[in-house]
Amino acid sequence: MRLFAAVLPPPDALRELAAAVRELEGLPGARGLRWTGRPAWHFTLAFYGEVAEDVVPDLCERLARAARRTEPFPLSVSGGGRFGDRTLWVGASGDVRALRLLADRVESAARKAGVEMGEHRPYHPHLTLARSRGSADFRPYVAALREFAGREWTVADLTLVRSRLPQSGVAGEQPRYETVERWGLGAGGDGVRLRSIRGPEDP
Repeated sequence: MRLFAAVLPPPDALRELAAAVRELEGLPGARGLRWTGRPAWHFTLAFYGEVAEDVVPDLCERLARAARRTEPFPLSVSGGGRFGDRTLWVGASGDVRALRLLADRVESAARKAGVEMGEHRPYHPHLTLARSRGSADFRPYVAALREFAGREWTVADLTLVRSRLPQSGVAGEQPRYETVERWGLGAGGDGVRLRSIRGPEDP
């Protein structure tokens, strides 16, 4: 199973972001970029890659502990930046320290469950908006995002997500995302297992 842990913004936060992205898509050169769809708009905390199914129960148990140890915290989608000339992203504001702490905990949970994580890197909260197959000048897009500030919401849960890569070969097809399990943050958080695949209009 190809898995990652994430924080999923609520629908109204995604609607605000969608309005900002529509403006970005009107900038010169936008048609040459590969824009991510709403189902892909999440803050990945840790990417686990392919995880053996017999490892998943232990991973879930440890993620539940990480969620219980982390109190709910405020967050919003805001600003933006780029990774070189290949990736455009929007950032986060609010209690980013708590977000980083949660990211560290879910990475540690995976290592203890036996998931190969590679070298630890400092967590950089971001939500990917677009990628370029070649070099792209993202500076106008970053400038346009500089003043973007979405509404604040309370991060109340941690989600384990399964991603299914495109297999049809159709150009522009997006990965599909399935919520494997979700845990409420804080001492009272309960893990709720879900198995519905989020469709193209579902954040």
